[in-house]
Amino acid sequence: MLKRLMTGVLIGLAGIASVAQADVAYMELDGPIIERDPAGSGLFADPDQRTLRQFIQSIGAMEGRADIDALVLRIKGGFAMGGTQVDEVGVALESLSDSGTPVHIFAENYGPLEVLLASYCDEVLMQRGGGFSSPRIYMEEMFLASAMRKVGLEPSFVQVGKYKGAEEMMANSEPSEAWEQNISGLLDAMYANLTRRIGDGFDLKPGQVENALKETFWADGEHASGAGLLDAEIDFLDLREHLEDHYGEGFGYERDVWASRGIERPDFESMGPLQAITTLLSMLSSESAQRKTSRDTVALLYVDGAIVDGESSSGGLFGGASVGSVTLRKALAQIEKDDNVKGVVIRIDSPGGSAIASEIIWQGVRRVAEAGKPVWVSVGSMAASGGYYIAVAGEKVYVTEGSVVGSIGVVGGKVAMGGLYEKLGINVVARSRGPRADLFSSLEPWEGEQRAFIKRMMTETYNKFVGRVEAGREGIDISRTAEGRLFLGAGAVEMGMADALGGVDVALGDMARGLGLREGAYDVFEYPEPLSFEEMLQSAIPFASAPPVGATSEIAGLMREVLGERAWHKVGTAARAVMELRDEPVVLTMPRVLIER
Repeated sequence: MLKRLMTGVLIGLAGIASVAQADVAYMELDGPIIERDPAGSGLFADPDQRTLRQFIQSIGAMEGRADIDALVLRIKGGFAMGGTQVDEVGVALESLSDSGTPVHIFAENYGPLEVLLASYCDEVLMQRGGGFSSPRIYMEEMFLASAMRKVGLEPSFVQVGKYKGAEEMMANSEPSEAWEQNISGLLDAMYANLTRRIGDGFDLKPGQVENALKETFWADGEHASGAGLLDAEIDFLDLREHLEDHYGEGFGYERDVWASRGIERPDFESMGPLQAITTLLSMLSSESAQRKTSRDTVALLYVDGAIVDGESSSGGLFGGASVGSVTLRKALAQIEKDDNVKGVVIRIDSPGGSAIASEIIWQGVRRVAEAGKPVWVSVGSMAASGGYYIAVAGEKVYVTEGSVVGSIGVVGGKVAMGGLYEKLGINVVARSRGPRADLFSSLEPWEGEQRAFIKRMMTETYNKFVGRVEAGREGIDISRTAEGRLFLGAGAVEMGMADALGGVDVALGDMARGLGLREGAYDVFEYPEPLSFEEMLQSAIPFASAPPVGATSEIAGLMREVLGERAWHKVGTAARAVMELRDEPVVLTMPRVLIER
């Protein structure tokens, strides 16, 4: 790493020989890097909250700047970033380094994701006395069927797709052979990506990587340095002195290197009461007004969360956001009618959900494409099941090394509660009228003709899903990609499920160039639009979207605190996908919680 660092310094200094004072760009990362800001860029936006695209753009903007010799990333305690986000940011950091601007990273403690981010940097520094824990992959699956039967609950599920696995937690007491093969293959691919990244980033051979991960499971600076994953331990107060060894004395820090969010807030304290009220009302009015494009634009449409019928939601008990078919169709219609919008990139991070909602969104995407506007897809951490259903509506699909795609399959079911009622002494008298009126009775599991009917209905949905995939991914071998199989990054490209490796910024840049749009001469508008002031007020009306209360709220809060924000988000998203079974007999979902540790 240090050899690469010194090479970069020489290149950088040679290119700015006429500049009197070297400057070091300094970025603090404290808090989560979010995909998008739901409050947009207006009155209710958090000026300190940064999105993934803003982070990447901020790094890219430093390339070619003669007044910046190096970048220092300062990782603080609130840092939170997803694995695929690290991939996308890392590509930008490597590009900056290759352009002649070395990247230093400093943290008090290095956890798994901090280490992965550090692997893209030229020099890794840690606070003297800090802790170092390298990445690894560990997951637990809970199988509930035996426990449910003990209390009188009988799971009754049907899936189409041998490797689907979505019902196994409820229906099985242990993983089926097919699911074991599917999930183990995915974890093998994830671990291969992990060890390759560590090896490439820290210049280690495969045997050295395994040893480094073993030695730094829980390590101090000395062991991390000995394993080749840390360059130096220093006190943060001595960071400037350390950098002077590379850049000479007297260099200046440029701290505000984040891309501007364009948020301007009036100084209410200097105004009189009447002027302040008038200004506030004017701002609220402008917040409520629909944004208007004014020149060539590329639309960035987010599909982030479990897919449901109706409107999107920021989350309920589990906090997991949901993506509503109605909300997305409104956004797609807006994009379709706007002549300034020349193309669309759909950013997908979803485990799927409602089969009907996925089809409705698919139709909306195809309407935009048939209107002559190219539609491409960028996959974040996951485009599985219904998420992939939507992805194949696009003409080109980008994935990162860590993106999970696939799970082409269908699951449906219910939990029969007759045995539990009997144990509790509850007598339920059922009455029905009409054919199959008792199909979703809470008393008995599906048997015989009922189960056969459910299987036929689900097979029709599965065949439609496969047809959408074959139409959208010309030449794909369904026999090797469907039935619920999961693929990771490069494997998805190899199997024809995606087209190229690259993050959202790469997809946007490639599309703009393909459309002939010059850099700086077009805008990127995010959809669906942030809530207007009126919509925010409506959502705040009591009982309109009531939060959990009492013991339920306390339990949810405790789980969130124990799991952490990143794990809680995944649990919430998966839980909302499972909850679709309350309203629909068939869903396209992969309700698995994959948390890398």
